[in-house]
Amino acid sequence: MTPITTRGSWTDAATVVVVGSGAGGGAAAWALARAGHDVLVLEMGEHQAPATFDQREENMLARLFQDAGSRASVDYSVGVLQGKGVGGSTLHNLNLCKRLDPELLDVWVAEHGLAGLPARMSEAYDVIERTLQVSEVEASRMNANNRVVRDGARALGWRNGPLRHNRVGCVGSGFCELGCAYDAKMNSARVLLPEASARGARIRAAARVTRIEHAFGRVTGVSGVALDAAGAPVGAFRVRCDAVVLAASATASSALALASAVPDPGRRIGRGLTLHPGATVGGLFNERIEGWKGIPQSWECTEHLHPTDPERRIWIVPVFGHPVGVAAMLPATGALHTRLMGQFAHLAAVTPMLHDSTFGHVTADRGGRPRIHYTPNAADLRMMARGLAWSAELLLAGGAREVWLPTAPPLVVRTLVEARALHDRPARVLDPPLAAVHPMGGLAMGGAASAPVDPTGRARGLRGLWVADGSLFPSSTGVPPQISIYALGLLTGQACAASLSA
Repeated sequence: MTPITTRGSWTDAATVVVVGSGAGGGAAAWALARAGHDVLVLEMGEHQAPATFDQREENMLARLFQDAGSRASVDYSVGVLQGKGVGGSTLHNLNLCKRLDPELLDVWVAEHGLAGLPARMSEAYDVIERTLQVSEVEASRMNANNRVVRDGARALGWRNGPLRHNRVGCVGSGFCELGCAYDAKMNSARVLLPEASARGARIRAAARVTRIEHAFGRVTGVSGVALDAAGAPVGAFRVRCDAVVLAASATASSALALASAVPDPGRRIGRGLTLHPGATVGGLFNERIEGWKGIPQSWECTEHLHPTDPERRIWIVPVFGHPVGVAAMLPATGALHTRLMGQFAHLAAVTPMLHDSTFGHVTADRGGRPRIHYTPNAADLRMMARGLAWSAELLLAGGAREVWLPTAPPLVVRTLVEARALHDRPARVLDPPLAAVHPMGGLAMGGAASAPVDPTGRARGLRGLWVADGSLFPSSTGVPPQISIYALGLLTGQACAASLSA
């Protein structure tokens, strides 16, 4: 795979353009290239070899994350981490592969007219998991931070278990979220894009699409700006094509469709955004945890998570960071902050991640970039308050001598009785601060004519336009969406390929 980077203006042509090179775009390009179509993948980020990932937060956040990791909703109630680069967010994600719960898919069938989707998804999961070599993380590779979650859940009698990842050759460095310098992630960049390239697909990096060109109700091409290494415009480009597959993320795909004036009869483009927001709860232990070492997330607690129960919408999973990230997350200042950072090696942390019922929306600024409008509703704030309490219980049961909660002001609990009393503490917008890594929705698929996208991934308002990323989800999934985005990208790519061959 040799992506092209042009620091100036250019033109090109292809049968189909895939906008974005992450899980959905990589899977769609792979399917289209395997079907023999002329594919051009356009990625706004740079092509970066894993050997250049230096494991420095100050460098890799800017290289692998949109807005250097500072992207947030317009009211700053939720930080939203999204990736960039050839491979998209699969470059920095933690490799979690968890299928959607069948009960959730049944709800989508009943409420969104997606008959046949469960069977199609099952087949796509099988293909993707085999291709990316998804497997359960071995118990022998569990680090101390994950053992805390396992041991705490078991002590409380809560449902818990191991997670599956797409990694091969992992050395356990612990730097997954800063890009794997050892190229052990079986992701879009390592597997799907090289295979697509071997079958003739072309990949252009540093190319941000700003408009889907169309006339008389049909796609005619795309246009945009070529970028320099700092992301500044250095030229313009235009590509003629017969079809466009949008896979730029659940925020950028909606923003691009809006900026391109894609017809929207149901007025639903950009609507229905969910985020899976979560907080960070830390525990201080007598023994050394060294949570930055090893595989970051290999165990989960699902006691308080159910795909359809409104009173069970919290997924608890280990979380940790390197010094800059931890320093930013600690709910303390001054001398207390210094004391806690001095005990960095003794900290463990979890995140209560919310299977949210809030629906936000995306708009586009003058440059076509996404603006995220999302403020957690009252039900979600109440559920997050419970999530904080459950997380404190879990850490204490796992052996923490005290637990710190990111409230205003910060709360410290030392007993299960104190932790359980937190269930009645109200949560508020910005208290606690929330972060999200799973934006979904905005171009939801559905059987109704008002849905922006039909059940095959085809956009209803514009012939030749397809969608192949997390935009397609009609609701929050409650679990990490990576493997489902790969699966939907594959299904969309196959459907687009069949349409082009018809």
